[in-house]
Amino acid sequence: MRCPYCNEDNTQVVDTRENEEGDTVRRRRRCLACDKRFTTYERAELQLPLVVKKNGSRVDYDRDKLKASMMLALRKRPVTSEAVESAIGRIEEKLVQQAEREVSSDRIGELVMRELKKLDKIAYIRFASVYRNFADVDEFSEVIREVKRPRKTRTPRPAS
Repeated sequence: MRCPYCNEDNTQVVDTRENEEGDTVRRRRRCLACDKRFTTYERAELQLPLVVKKNGSRVDYDRDKLKASMMLALRKRPVTSEAVESAIGRIEEKLVQQAEREVSSDRIGELVMRELKKLDKIAYIRFASVYRNFADVDEFSEVIREVKRPRKTRTPRPAS
């Protein structure tokens, strides 16, 4: 692996860890020339579908573009890069499981919103406001109400 700082080929793996799902390996590396450290991620290469955009054009799936849009929504939020990588991995897994040659950008947007909702409510609202292109404040308020709804809890049964 080439060092991103000095372009040297000679690097050493200092630490290796798998993510919780076991589908990504994170490696901390140290350059033997400049002694700087950096992180790499290793994952299986998947055959992902083409993305059909709203205008009908088709483009290759771009993991970096997906990550950039999620990171924009997560800007200044307390979410780790490992959590983001795991969320992207789950999105890609769902896309591969569909076993279709093409997927709409709307479908990817819905998958992103589902993952952001689990990661961070504020990031979810940020992404939803752009993705759904709210026409007025009422639509925005509805998403906030949706996030604020308390989860139903089971009431304990009385002992007999």
